Amino acid sequence: MALLEINHLQKSFGSLNVLKDINLQVEEGQVIAVIGPSGSGKSTMLRCATTLEQADAGDIYYDGEPLIHMVNGEAVRADKQQLKKIRSFFGLVFQDYNLFPHFTVMRNITEAPVHVAGVSKEKAEERALQLLATMGLSGKENYYPSQLSGGQQQRVAIARALAMDPKILFFDEPTSALDPELTQEVLKVIRGLAEQHMTMVIVTHEMSFARDVADEIIFMDGGVIVEQGPAKQLIEDPQTERLQSFLHRML
Repeated sequence: MALLEINHLQKSFGSLNVLKDINLQVEEGQVIAVIGPSGSGKSTMLRCATTLEQADAGDIYYDGEPLIHMVNGEAVRADKQQLKKIRSFFGLVFQDYNLFPHFTVMRNITEAPVHVAGVSKEKAEERALQLLATMGLSGKENYYPSQLSGGQQQRVAIARALAMDPKILFFDEPTSALDPELTQEVLKVIRGLAEQHMTMVIVTHEMSFARDVADEIIFMDGGVIVEQGPAKQLIEDPQTERLQSFLHRML
């Protein structure tokens, strides 16, 4: 059974049909990179999968648990109890960090484990220190976000997502707000997670990173998946004219 299964996902904003028929399966330990031009529906797909947007139609399953599924042509959505369980399956890292500015690094990381998951403060802080060491941020636990660089803030955001022990981690263009040097700091952390077989779906504009780190890439345009395949093959030997044109501009 796939850890994440999306079938025939559709989403519109008024008359704008953003997602037309999205199908995707993510297996445990797999890294999927999602590429495509601005406005292709990449972030909307992530937002529907992480409950930030409500899909209009289609199926989304986490480890067999339905977030939304179709019954006799009608969309049936998870109830409150199901939703809580499903939200524990995933973590989400935004492109603009979304840290609480008035919380220290430590509190940013421990807030959800303590107040949502019911972890003791002592255990949550112990786990936070371990994660900060993994992120190369030992000694930063009492800093506030404003005292950190963009790359450091994004690594704190990754630590915060990992603190809830998700089965799958989503990244929405995690380096788009960073300069090249800070970008490499964050990409190094994500590479490390891939080496540890963390299941990830990464919306990114870093083509070489996607080729080297992802198992599979999906290329979206106009609300559909135009091409999908093994990462290296898709980047080095694109089959559609649309992907060829996109890669020519990006590379």
